[in-house]
Amino acid sequence: MSAIQKSLAAARRLSKEVDQLHFGEPVTQVYNPLDYAWKAHEQYLRRMNPAGTRVLLLGMNPGPWGMAQTGVPFGQISAVRDWLDINAKINRPKNEHPKRPVEGLDCTRSEVSGERLWGLFRDRFASADKFFEQHFVANYCPLVFMEASGKNRTPDKLSAAERKPLDEACDAHLRALLQSLHPEVAVGIGAFAEKCLQRVIDDSSIKIARILHPSPASPAANRGWAEAASRQLVEAGVWEK
Repeated sequence: MSAIQKSLAAARRLSKEVDQLHFGEPVTQVYNPLDYAWKAHEQYLRRMNPAGTRVLLLGMNPGPWGMAQTGVPFGQISAVRDWLDINAKINRPKNEHPKRPVEGLDCTRSEVSGERLWGLFRDRFASADKFFEQHFVANYCPLVFMEASGKNRTPDKLSAAERKPLDEACDAHLRALLQSLHPEVAVGIGAFAEKCLQRVIDDSSIKIARILHPSPASPAANRGWAEAASRQLVEAGVWEK
């Protein structure tokens, strides 16, 4: 089986496993883009190099205006539609928050993190095909958690009892992804993702690195994120100057 076929199987398995989990207050809605946006996510997975990748970049979980809308990690609308050339129909989650509707590629909101991340890759690589020759971006957790107010709740804010089965499913998926892709370097996009990589990777041949998370909630990211992330990737030996 190719890396694509293995990754598709692993994503389907993860989707089914996390759909069995339950989360209590203050979480009121949980979106699973691997379910309602599966066709777009499948298109994205098929962009990966079937022989594997040199660099795996890992994020935390979907944002409400990114992967929640597009099925693509850090999936800012124009990047997904115009650069990644993903055009599959996006369905709607079953229990939709009125303040966080899923409008797919018609969504007019833009996820800043995705705009920054994919914008950096678009500026550095001649095409998406060139990027995917040696790189792939994934998320650790596929779920979006929302509170009654519509506020996004990240996985690290869940209770320990809720985190345990979620982490077990996500760790197993990350291991499967690493085994499929055989990366030389695994890059955590932010501290949370780096810790997940450190916990899961027991192969000394895979180097672990980290870049600043592009979230606008980070003051450092708002002071030239692309330059900072590029510098960190160069210093880690992932990219050349």
